[in-house]
Amino acid sequence: MKDLTPSKSSLDPIEIASRDEIEALQLERLKWSLAHAYANVPHYTASFDAAGVHPHDLHSLADLAKFPFTVKQDLRNNYPFGMFAVPRDQVARIHASSGTTGQPTVVGYTESDLKNWANVVARSLRAGGLQAGDLLHNAYGYGLFTGGLGIHLGADALGLTTVPISGGMTARQVRLIDDFKPKGITVTPSYALSVLDEFKIQGLDPRACSLQVGIFGAEPWTNAMRQEIEGAFDMHAVDIYGLSEVIGPGVSMECVETKDGLHIWEDHFFPEIINPETGQPAADGEMGELVFTSLTKEAFPIIRYRTRDLTRLLPGTARTMRRMEKVTGRSDDMIILRGVNVFPTQIEECLMATPGLAPHFQIELTRPDRMDEMCILCEAAIGQSDPAARSHAETLLVDQIKQSVGISVSVTVGEPESVARSQGKAVRIIDKR
Repeated sequence: MKDLTPSKSSLDPIEIASRDEIEALQLERLKWSLAHAYANVPHYTASFDAAGVHPHDLHSLADLAKFPFTVKQDLRNNYPFGMFAVPRDQVARIHASSGTTGQPTVVGYTESDLKNWANVVARSLRAGGLQAGDLLHNAYGYGLFTGGLGIHLGADALGLTTVPISGGMTARQVRLIDDFKPKGITVTPSYALSVLDEFKIQGLDPRACSLQVGIFGAEPWTNAMRQEIEGAFDMHAVDIYGLSEVIGPGVSMECVETKDGLHIWEDHFFPEIINPETGQPAADGEMGELVFTSLTKEAFPIIRYRTRDLTRLLPGTARTMRRMEKVTGRSDDMIILRGVNVFPTQIEECLMATPGLAPHFQIELTRPDRMDEMCILCEAAIGQSDPAARSHAETLLVDQIKQSVGISVSVTVGEPESVARSQGKAVRIIDKR
């Protein structure tokens, strides 16, 4: 893999500013954001008043802990535009969730918000090793999902040549990678595996393709998956993080030169870690739930939003801004199986450590009697269709999960390509209870 480290001169000065400079800017912007939300969003006016706090009570960054949290239900309760802090005619763009699990959540952006979003995504793509003139294959979904359009904004701002291919139609994805020869790809890690399979179907060597870096996000993924993808494509695999409620992709980004967690663009987003059960702040370095407050958003300010993502905050390395450890689980993705907390990424790590298995899997949960049961649906690697070998792999994976996670599961190893492929975000859990 080539060294894609960006030159220091290409970075925004704030990326490598002193902590004192960063925190002074954060405090100034945080005061504005709290006042803006309180004055213009009835929900925040009411929630601040109910908690007995006022924006004037913020004198230091630590004072933010006095203010109430925002949760996804608050956004649903104010559907569609109740959380907007500017008149609707000043909103340049609206995104919405699918609403498949309840009332959709709606977010909006002013022109200034879109410029800030473009800048943080451009900063992220540059941190991943891309620069002006590079060709980017953007396989994140377009439409109401913030991923594809958010990445596209930043790619334009950085001066990339963007192929807005979106997700799906995997055979076409591979043909265009082969024909157009992009340097970078932005994609979910699960869909990257589908693209990898298609390379093999078409008789193409993924290691010989033009890709030098993949920027992966939208779902938790493990370092074991990183190694699998890097080995398969001979390219860097780096992590990008974001969520619609905070802005979309580009809240934080892993730097290609270190790959040691995601530097948070702290001039726009203030992070906290809390104990997910008590809501109390956790110290830097402690695991807990990630909470974000926006510092510059006009249309849709967000105050102490509980992301449900589990991570910890660490000092900066490649940048002065703090890092968040790679998110490998969400509190709402957690499966409680017979009293044991299990995350899909734990199963993924065990799968990746088991020879003879492909990296595709789903978790099926059933309750045949009074006890919950978990079955891991996975498949043999291409060329590993011998029944005895498959049976051996099943045994190995059962043992691996028992030793690593501490639960007893059943495993079904099917033929290659028997597990449903991701066309965007992976569907990991099939709950039949």
